Amino acid sequence: MPESRTVPAHAAGVRQPAAQDSGPVVATAPLAPTWWVWLAAWPVTAVFILSNAATPLYVLWQRDIGFSKGTLTVIFAFYIVGLLGSLLVSGVVSDRIGRKPVLLPALGLAVAACVIFATASSVPALIVARLFTGIAVGAVVSAGMAAVTDVAGQARKRLAALLASCAMVFGAGLGPLLAGVLSETLPGPTVTVFVVETVLLATAILAVLRMPVRRPVAPPKGAWVRVPGVPRGNGIQLALGIAVFAPGITATSFVLSLGPSLLSGLLGTTSRVVAGAMAFAMFLAATGVQFAVQKLRRRVILITGAVSTTLSMATLAIAVHTSSVTVLIASALLAGAGQGMGQLGGLSLLNSTVPPQRLAEANAALNVGGYILAGILPVSAGYLSDAVGLTNGATIFAGVLMALAIIGALVVITTRRRAPEPA
Repeated sequence: MPESRTVPAHAAGVRQPAAQDSGPVVATAPLAPTWWVWLAAWPVTAVFILSNAATPLYVLWQRDIGFSKGTLTVIFAFYIVGLLGSLLVSGVVSDRIGRKPVLLPALGLAVAACVIFATASSVPALIVARLFTGIAVGAVVSAGMAAVTDVAGQARKRLAALLASCAMVFGAGLGPLLAGVLSETLPGPTVTVFVVETVLLATAILAVLRMPVRRPVAPPKGAWVRVPGVPRGNGIQLALGIAVFAPGITATSFVLSLGPSLLSGLLGTTSRVVAGAMAFAMFLAATGVQFAVQKLRRRVILITGAVSTTLSMATLAIAVHTSSVTVLIASALLAGAGQGMGQLGGLSLLNSTVPPQRLAEANAALNVGGYILAGILPVSAGYLSDAVGLTNGATIFAGVLMALAIIGALVVITTRRRAPEPA
């Protein structure tokens, strides 16, 4: 179904009002049913399933191809490179020409990434697949999340923020679980999950084609490729979101990139199901906590998210020094909760204050702030672990991120008077 436009009333067959009306009458698009708001979030989930589907499979590629923990984090970082590059373009383009022209090519690129992953036999192939995945993810966290808000309408903005955020973290957790189970139970351990994911992406393409979203009526002006930002006056809401979201997503990124190595060291196992289940549990916590705290004030959500990330890093340090799998899982769950609350708080602040014609760019700006840190610190921790050992590398990473999470909480607390809670 083509994207709908707002049209003059006479063209839409609407009866003209009395002549004393001063301006032209327009027919507004009817409010989409609530099930469409949920369905609009499916493309976000489908792409995020791909984003982490490779996590439990890296031990197989390491065995077959041969590369170090440092190289592993570099492969992971190319995902961040693709994502950040996509965010420089996708948010602005989506606000100008519409959500569908951005989402459909992104979903096609995700399908291409599946094909490359399924046939990968070298590090460059894995890098290209991760790069394509990052580009697709960059498009859905800007255009895809904004599309959920567009479909929801003004009256359901808070629901839109909740569903868009949960779609992201639920997909991110489902990917590694699906990969772990399929790789252990079916032939083609590095192939089957990507065949399944291709089918899921095909259904997402169909959802986007039928999605009831409008083209921009008055698109914003400016450069097409730029560092995404927010309108004047909304900078403080963006800063508050980044202050908590960035440490949270960095904590989960560490678990995704080096979690299997930690499990191998603590458990002496390379089970893909165990690695995938831990990642799934982490993001399930991120999903569940958002439904639990959705009615709290946004600043309370952000502060609680920062506290959760801080506790996650404290338990991570304990886990690697005591070789406790239970404490490591607790750390992962706290990391998921920290990301979930930071993400929900940041998206809710932007949804409630940024006009729709700049919302995709604002979402892109929030994710740029989060993923820059999520790209730098885990890569540094990977190479540091190669040099000084996994225990020491993880401990140093935990200390640095704990300090950043505490700073994030202090930023939210100290700006209360300067940025009142939005209605």
